[in-house]
Amino acid sequence: MASVNLLKKATTIVPSSLLNEARLSFVSSSLLPFNFRSIVNAKVTTHRSLSQLPLKRTCLYDFHVANQGKMVPFAGFEMPVQYGNHSISASHIHTREHVSLFDVSHMLQTKVFGKDREKFMESLVVGDIQGLCINQGTLTLYTNDNGGIIDDLIVTKTEQEYLYVVSNSGCIDKDLAHVQSKLTKFQKQGGDVHLEILTDRGLVAVQGPGMMQILQPLVDCDLSQLTFMTSTITKVCNVSDCRVTRCGYTGEDGVEISVPANKAVDIVKEILASKEDDVKLAGLGTRDTLRLEAGLCLYGNDIDEKTTPIEAGLAWTIGKQRRETGDFPGASIILKQLKDKPLKRRVGLVSSGAPARGECHTSVLDQNGNWIGEVTSGGPSPCLKKNIAMAYVPSEYAKLGTKLQCEVRNKQIPAEVVKMPFVPAKYFTKK
Repeated sequence: MASVNLLKKATTIVPSSLLNEARLSFVSSSLLPFNFRSIVNAKVTTHRSLSQLPLKRTCLYDFHVANQGKMVPFAGFEMPVQYGNHSISASHIHTREHVSLFDVSHMLQTKVFGKDREKFMESLVVGDIQGLCINQGTLTLYTNDNGGIIDDLIVTKTEQEYLYVVSNSGCIDKDLAHVQSKLTKFQKQGGDVHLEILTDRGLVAVQGPGMMQILQPLVDCDLSQLTFMTSTITKVCNVSDCRVTRCGYTGEDGVEISVPANKAVDIVKEILASKEDDVKLAGLGTRDTLRLEAGLCLYGNDIDEKTTPIEAGLAWTIGKQRRETGDFPGASIILKQLKDKPLKRRVGLVSSGAPARGECHTSVLDQNGNWIGEVTSGGPSPCLKKNIAMAYVPSEYAKLGTKLQCEVRNKQIPAEVVKMPFVPAKYFTKK
């Protein structure tokens, strides 16, 4: 979601003049230090200037502004990066200890219908969609013929006989063009499938250890039966036609709730009013520092079309059946890497001194000072009180405990390869 260096400081709103010839995607945790020295990253996705592309607003925009949301351009939307004087680090810790609510309505929500919907989806992604249980979802990847990652997405096989798909806001135009081109070809070959883009829905993420405690009184379903990566349609705050999916981007237990756009504000207000735990609004800055601690990839930083699932440490997204059939885009390259090992790998790093940052493309060096790779995401960890980062290095340097160096501000600082996630995940698996 973010990769081009536009290194400018901002206090509240990032001027659109900084984004000429670019569409803002997302900011890594290193772009939002906790005193809110916001440095903007952008990824060029179009030849048209943003002056020709008015920023869109989610169904919760006015609510954010009324609640002191500090709005910034993000993936073509105006989105809150934080609220009032509640710092990103404080919001981060609050999410780990209580509950935070995030507006993620900018994400692309679609439904895929037709008797050949699963076959069609498997022609695009590496996941075993046909093997999913009813109301079960999976993180999967659109891949290209070279094995590169076009985007990451969640696909859920619903009992309503459609696939519910959520993908990244920063890749909306690219994803839709890719899917539509494949869809047209698939239909011409007699395939029964069609796509519905959900433009009248909001999407909110409720994340943190108190999620079930605050949400259970507000929904008609039994959340104790809704395990990680499963989904159901239920009433939320007495509003019908809401889809609750047990997932998130924080490493905490949580849900994402797809709601009718015209009811989003009412639902959010009622969730925030809960007395069962302390629920606070949280913005993009908090969401990103949480995902970094959880070791989760950010599209455009940690994965892109030049990165394969094996290099990225995402081999687990490739279903057993798909490995056997080898019929997904880029399969020959990806499966060869799976067998023979890739030349490079994504690793976790802990470093001392000044933090290694992804937007600066911080160099990673061996013990002799030779360049071997670069940091893709990084910054201080609010929970660990250490500097953490993700980087790509040659496979021979990917072993846990390997001593490396990061070059920060022309100084070489010690770093060590460590296991990810940096902070253990707390997903509700009911084992």
